[in-house]
Amino acid sequence: MNFLYPSFLFGLLAVSVPIAIHLFNFRRTRRVFFTNVALLRTVQTETKSFRRLKHWLILAARCLFLACLVLAFAQPFIPSKNQLGLSRQGVTSLYVDNSYSMQNERNEKRYLDIAIGRLDELLTLFRNATSLQLLTNDFSAAEQQAGSAEAIRDRVTSVRFAHTPRTLETVYRRQRNLLSSLNPGGRNQLFWFSDFQKSTVGDLTRLKLDTTDRLFIVPLDAQPTRNVYVDSVWLSTPFIREMQNNSLNVKLTNGGRENVKNLPVRLYLDDTQTSTATAVLPPGGSATVSLNFNVTTKGYHRGRIVFEDFPITFDNQYFFVIEASPAVRVLHLFEQKSPKDYVDAVYSDDSLFVRRSFSALNFDVGQLRETDLVVLEGVSQVSGTLRSELERFVRQGGSLAIIPPATPDASTYGPFLSSLGVNGVSTLPAEQASRPVADPDRRNPFFQDVFQQSYQSEPLNMPSAAPVWRWSAGERLLTLRDGSPMLTQTRSGQGSVYVLGTPLAADYGNLAEHALFVPIMYKMAALSVRSQRTAYSFDENLLAVPVSNPAERAVYKLKRDKLEIIPIQRVVGNQLLLEMPKSNELATGQEVEAGYYELQNSAGKTERLLAFNHGNAESAMDFYSADELRRVFASQPNVEVFDSIQDGDFVQVLEQENLGKSLWKYFLLAALGFLLIEVGLVRFMKG
Repeated sequence: MNFLYPSFLFGLLAVSVPIAIHLFNFRRTRRVFFTNVALLRTVQTETKSFRRLKHWLILAARCLFLACLVLAFAQPFIPSKNQLGLSRQGVTSLYVDNSYSMQNERNEKRYLDIAIGRLDELLTLFRNATSLQLLTNDFSAAEQQAGSAEAIRDRVTSVRFAHTPRTLETVYRRQRNLLSSLNPGGRNQLFWFSDFQKSTVGDLTRLKLDTTDRLFIVPLDAQPTRNVYVDSVWLSTPFIREMQNNSLNVKLTNGGRENVKNLPVRLYLDDTQTSTATAVLPPGGSATVSLNFNVTTKGYHRGRIVFEDFPITFDNQYFFVIEASPAVRVLHLFEQKSPKDYVDAVYSDDSLFVRRSFSALNFDVGQLRETDLVVLEGVSQVSGTLRSELERFVRQGGSLAIIPPATPDASTYGPFLSSLGVNGVSTLPAEQASRPVADPDRRNPFFQDVFQQSYQSEPLNMPSAAPVWRWSAGERLLTLRDGSPMLTQTRSGQGSVYVLGTPLAADYGNLAEHALFVPIMYKMAALSVRSQRTAYSFDENLLAVPVSNPAERAVYKLKRDKLEIIPIQRVVGNQLLLEMPKSNELATGQEVEAGYYELQNSAGKTERLLAFNHGNAESAMDFYSADELRRVFASQPNVEVFDSIQDGDFVQVLEQENLGKSLWKYFLLAALGFLLIEVGLVRFMKG
């Protein structure tokens, strides 16, 4: 038998008090005279013997009462067979997983509430301890301090869900920092209360514990219930226009193992429901639904995808932002401009386009940073700064349309186009006869919405053209009837290069005056607009946000209501690169929540409206079982895995297996028993 608090055994010295009273309790005798003492002598002899026995019994009861009471305070116990059992003398670190996946329920009770309840029971084993630490996913400064069991109970009541999943390797490193500072050489123990979600706990095979620590893993035996979340949202077209029918695609994923049938999915724009659809998702499968909508004004619109899915509700809403009728910025660079200026005529008739026109020999290359499509018309030579800046423009995502001059210089165009992925450039003899253009492939996405549905199979009246050069690369959008390329599209870096085979002058055909010319130029401009990024995730390490004409030393911030965040940032071209801070890197009281954020510059002007959502890692309903955890930690004998936190005798099993059988209750009952015996002896044993 061992004692938890052996210092209390000094209290056994108190047994000497009743012994001393018994041995040194001398009384003065009184002499009483009687006429006949023969009978009294016999009675007195019997009473003295009986009284001596009574006094010895009372002394024994008192001594045993004090001894049992002292032993109860010393808390004796029978040691467990487990040589790595708990140590109430060391530091105890308690980790409670408060991630959103702990919203899962069993018997209508959330897992977080179950974990907190079991933690409260566990604290009864450490009621007199003063070196306890409570750790959650918040990683707050208060969690780096040790306290008593009562202090931990007070803090547990304030634990709330937090969308900051932590790997267990990070959790252990955080706990170990405190243990090494408070009790570096002693025996410490760690407790983990979690659902052990596979998508967030990290690689457990890499987790190696210090051999002086004892880890108790308490899984919640979470079940892979149904849970639907939004995987991604994108527009069917690169941009949307007001007062037109538009389509939004939503990819939904079922992270659980139950079928989801006829799930209503609602689309809200500016807090008004505009469309709805239903989705059917198999276990672990995905489905894409299309939601049609119409906007009446230009600018940014706040969107939400909403559905009802229980019991996991944190991912039932997805925020996004769309921009209606964004300006398409067209830069027209020319040397030999067509007499009727067909390019300017196309883009000046629609307010959607912001058109600027300059001579290619005299323009500010900085304007390329504010351009989506460059139309290079009639430039005989492309070299020097013009070439290098156009190559950079295309690599960074811009679109370039090249309309050749009457006599292109193959010696400069060849290397230039080759650097953009267009090879085999050669000039053709002058004054070639115009040849008819072949019908385009109407199934090509480039010609989507160009031809009316009712005329999809009818032959077209195509223009004629006299090409001035040929090339051998790119996707052919238009060809001559002999198969020669007329218009091609080539992907280069993040941008596109369109090459036309003929000038726009009437001497080289009638393409510029044909009805097909306008939709072709419109398509080039429309596809030059970068596809809208509808939403961002807090889990992304680096965000790339397009900004217009950024200042060299501009400082951008994200603002939502009263929250203002200035991320680590740098500007590369027209891209603002942001490193979003983690929740533990924010100031006290700050918390990043899913929703809409304004990107503001140094002057306080809102550059863009951004939508942020939390990642999908916690939405996958796949968890480690107790047996799987045992197999993972099989090589580490200082790790013990419980079958389930659902067991009603969890604390009792823990105490018996790791602390041994506690005997203080029995000694306390024995002390009360001996006290009652003493009272009985004094009251009922009369001699």
